[in-house]
Amino acid sequence: MPANRPFVLTIAGFDPSGGAGILADVKTFEQHRVQGLAINTGNTLQTENVFYEMQWTALDFVLRSIETLFLNYTIEAVKIGIVPSLDYLKNILWAIQSFSPGTKIIWDTVLKSSTEFSFLAVENQLDLIEILNQVHLITPNYEEILQLSPLENSAEQIATRLSGYCDVLLKGGHNTTEPGTDYLYSRTEKTQLLPGCTGVFGKHGSGCVLSAAITANIALGHSFETSCKKAKTYVEKYLNSNLSLIGYHHVY
Repeated sequence: MPANRPFVLTIAGFDPSGGAGILADVKTFEQHRVQGLAINTGNTLQTENVFYEMQWTALDFVLRSIETLFLNYTIEAVKIGIVPSLDYLKNILWAIQSFSPGTKIIWDTVLKSSTEFSFLAVENQLDLIEILNQVHLITPNYEEILQLSPLENSAEQIATRLSGYCDVLLKGGHNTTEPGTDYLYSRTEKTQLLPGCTGVFGKHGSGCVLSAAITANIALGHSFETSCKKAKTYVEKYLNSNLSLIGYHHVY
């Protein structure tokens, strides 16, 4: 086992294009010099611009995978990506907490793909709150956060309320008034994260890369605010690494 690299785990889907999901996460982990582990929640059949098919992994297999990894490795942080239901996610969180209650958990709230395939519908606010009380950070964009709650009229209002349960990084990629500006909401404050560059090239899976970079930085001992700032810098370099929809990860 590596003596000088913390272990991090992604529990997410498999994208054969490598732009998103566990392939993108592990690429990001390697660039951050953490030891990446992965559990596949589902196989997707897609390219960077077309989604064809989805096949979910049986929950029992995912739970046995979690048990195996946590019994063999000390995992500092976990990133969770696509799941088919809130109940599926609750079982994952219960398993992580039972084996390692000190592990930090980041939920990348991917509700649909960039190619418009829907993964998850949030239909029960009580289930959502139960989940948020068990995770440390969620990373929705301005479109995703509106689907997390029907109770408020704006992304900012939803982020403020949800930050009473866990930290919320409201990503600015779909922010029409402040493009590229993220906001980190905690129980006590709201922090603005300004973009480092004004123009970027869009990428399939950039949200996966961001949440994976945050997870890696948290495992390296950085605060949530510092981890989000460092991850933002990493993603901006990734976005500008080429003109295609799949970026290069050798950007340090």
